[in-house]
Amino acid sequence: METVYTTVKEKMGKTVSVLNSEYSAIRAGRANPAVLDKIRVDYYGTPTPINQMAAVSVAEARILTIQPWDTSTLHTIEKAILASDLGINPQNDGRIIRLMFPQPTEERRRELVKDINKMAEDSRVAIRSIRRDGIDKLKKMEKASEITEDDLKIGEKKLQEFTDKYIKEIDAAASEKEKEVMSV
Repeated sequence: METVYTTVKEKMGKTVSVLNSEYSAIRAGRANPAVLDKIRVDYYGTPTPINQMAAVSVAEARILTIQPWDTSTLHTIEKAILASDLGINPQNDGRIIRLMFPQPTEERRRELVKDINKMAEDSRVAIRSIRRDGIDKLKKMEKASEITEDDLKIGEKKLQEFTDKYIKEIDAAASEKEKEVMSV
């Protein structure tokens, strides 16, 4: 039974951490280096993350600077940013690339909130699916006489407690990101 609990907690924890990393990539008008995490630059034939090729820093609230360690990669980094779905035109001065994040419109903020809520709901569904898989494993164990019927009931209750805990975490993360988006 303990292995089922461990597996379920691990999967639920991963679901929450994936959601948090997706949220960090949502740009809400503030400069956040995490928006560059999904962009890969062709660096000598290898797709490489920007943060492994350059110093990425927040110069001002809405300006991100990218200073490559190898200045010959400046144009390839710029091309990768343009090719991405970031929607920002990089400004290249020959040494540094600057990304200016515009203030999002009210309509864009509402769209972001919808996306945030959809991601949260997808994560809740994943958590419930993990719970269902855990309960199925416990039922198989009971059928194989590895655990008693009482153990099954206790196990189901424990899995529900895990589910409630992780869904609360998802709700809190979604609420926090929603506030951040709407307060910009």
